[in-house]
Amino acid sequence: MIKKQINQKDSLDIELLNSIGYDYVFNNSPINRLKNQINNPSKQNENKHEKLIKLKEEINSINDCKLKNNASKIVFADGNIQSSIMIVGEGPGQKEDELGKPFVGDAGNLLNKMLSAIKIERKKVYITNVVNYRPPNNRKPEQSEINRYSKYLKEHISIIDPKILILMGSTAMEAILGSNKRISNERGQWKEVIIKQKIYKTIITFHPAYLLRKPDQKKFSWEDLKIIRKEINQQNIEI
Repeated sequence: MIKKQINQKDSLDIELLNSIGYDYVFNNSPINRLKNQINNPSKQNENKHEKLIKLKEEINSINDCKLKNNASKIVFADGNIQSSIMIVGEGPGQKEDELGKPFVGDAGNLLNKMLSAIKIERKKVYITNVVNYRPPNNRKPEQSEINRYSKYLKEHISIIDPKILILMGSTAMEAILGSNKRISNERGQWKEVIIKQKIYKTIITFHPAYLLRKPDQKKFSWEDLKIIRKEINQQNIEI
């Protein structure tokens, strides 16, 4: 047996570690920190949660915003931050503004039914809006407001990092795709959206609030939902 030589620094290091009561295993091999992070879901979840808190604080600190000044509270998001499916709507309405959650009230109830129709529980997806404060009189966000909040939305998407991104309504389509095309021509088609050099598989469909006003359009939303369900199955996404 060959006895390993321990120099004075090694002895001091060992004495220090013993004095604070920690057990360490020394290894000359380099630590693969990236692998450790990938294989540690709880650490990933913690990092994601911290980033979301920071993003919410940034949005909450926005100055000189008509939306913020007329709203009761910020409406940030709802759902499972680990979900592979992310839904983006337009902006909060009166009920959302009161409760601080997106997609509640009649539009939220319809969204829940739409998800249930393709065997998805609402609590298992992640939901946010283009703008995080209620527009006065429930009007559509102005182009300048969409542009101002789009950087926060893109950061939001990057943090959640979904496998499927669902844009509900023309406002969400404009914020992410910069498109002023008719949503009726764009819906139901898979598109690739690049955010922070990563590609997100994205689909556009009608907003539930629009469907409440135009119930004859529900048949098209049902076709979109079936396309989404098919993609979930093909990607083997557990939801």
